[in-house]
Amino acid sequence: MALEKVDDIYQRAAARKGGVAKLNLLLGEGKQDHLLPELGDDRILAEFTKKIFQSGFVWRVVENKWPNFEDSFFNFNIEKILMMPEEMMERKASDPAIIRNFNKVKTIKANGQMIFEESQNGHSFAEFIAQWPSDNIIGLWAHLKKHGQRLGGNTGPYALRTLGKDTFILSRDVEAYFRAHDTISGGIQTKSSLSAIQNSFNSWQQQCDLSLGQLSRLIAYATGDNYVHVEEIANDK
Repeated sequence: MALEKVDDIYQRAAARKGGVAKLNLLLGEGKQDHLLPELGDDRILAEFTKKIFQSGFVWRVVENKWPNFEDSFFNFNIEKILMMPEEMMERKASDPAIIRNFNKVKTIKANGQMIFEESQNGHSFAEFIAQWPSDNIIGLWAHLKKHGQRLGGNTGPYALRTLGKDTFILSRDVEAYFRAHDTISGGIQTKSSLSAIQNSFNSWQQQCDLSLGQLSRLIAYATGDNYVHVEEIANDK
């Protein structure tokens, strides 16, 4: 099936969401990559860790306990994290003030090591992320999955988006869109599927001035039985 034009997707999403003005509000801001280099590597590690703990868990619980995570792990100071012996990691993983999951706690040190090693190349990890080209964002996903821990699937992309890196998200509605249009047929995380999806987003970006994140939301709003409305966005602010 031929790739739909952005304008056609946009008009369908606008009809579903109550008009152009409401849809534009739902799409949110565009690229924020220019803000990334201002982040310290401690904030990168903190966000990776938060998304890892939120994966498969109640996000609200993680948010409520997050100040305890910051206190327990030295505000994610990477030098201090890397000096922590295994016994200390085990003790902290058993502390009820945080979420007791040793396998996830271990990722803090592993992902801190990934960030530290990249910083030895003459730039911060935030700069490394910011400079990664958006037309190969799946390559950055693959890098995080290969060199970090538990950053595969949507965990890494969600962390990147929260940090300000422009990326699409393979939500259920986005996946459903690509399957319905025969863009993919196998697993969503296979190399062929990811390449086909990246190529689709690259083509759409040539047709408009929307960011990857905005295009990702546009696809979701034009697809499936989602019930996101502008009033919900306003209430969350």
